[in-house]
Amino acid sequence: MTIKLYCFGESGNSYKAALALQLSGLEWEPVFVDFFNGETRSPEYREKVNELGEAPVLVDGDFRISQSGAIQAYVTEKSGKFGGATREENYGVLRWVLWDNHKLSSMAGMTRFLMNFLPEDKRPEQVIAFNQGRLKAAYEILNSHLEGRDWIVGDGITNADLSCCGYLYYPEPFGFDRAEWPNIDAWLTRISEQPGWKHPYDLMPGNPSDRT
Repeated sequence: MTIKLYCFGESGNSYKAALALQLSGLEWEPVFVDFFNGETRSPEYREKVNELGEAPVLVDGDFRISQSGAIQAYVTEKSGKFGGATREENYGVLRWVLWDNHKLSSMAGMTRFLMNFLPEDKRPEQVIAFNQGRLKAAYEILNSHLEGRDWIVGDGITNADLSCCGYLYYPEPFGFDRAEWPNIDAWLTRISEQPGWKHPYDLMPGNPSDRT
């Protein structure tokens, strides 16, 4: 049975889940969520797809789960890929997924939204500047951790990598320049060289150009 992923191309959190599915070799297909026209806020979506009113959502037969980290864990359980090789590495992967959700993706997603998807006269410049300061601290941590490493945890790509990279391939400005962070830049290149990798706008339906 084909796994369905409710997602949209502009969503870095959707990309984390979609990329895990794509690289896992599992059979899956995207289901477009019309976020910018309010689909996730509709009573029908909350009743039939996700009571939390969010994307991504994975549906595999009778099994349904939301939140990118939980979806990645399910992909690992089903495919045997992207987990750690040891108990210690498994907890290391979880630690970085949680760090990303709190320190990196949360700031990157919000800042990118404020800078690119709000009307220019409604963009809160002080909030954006504050967020970019938080992001710089996160980039420093990740760049330092990747010194002398190919992957965040262990000797191969894991959910730690698939989570932390979620927003870093997007072209819209939010305070990230790959050239300023050489270890992150090399790591992103390694991920993009994985068989089957696709850019978020090629992997999922939905693109800012669709609304221009």
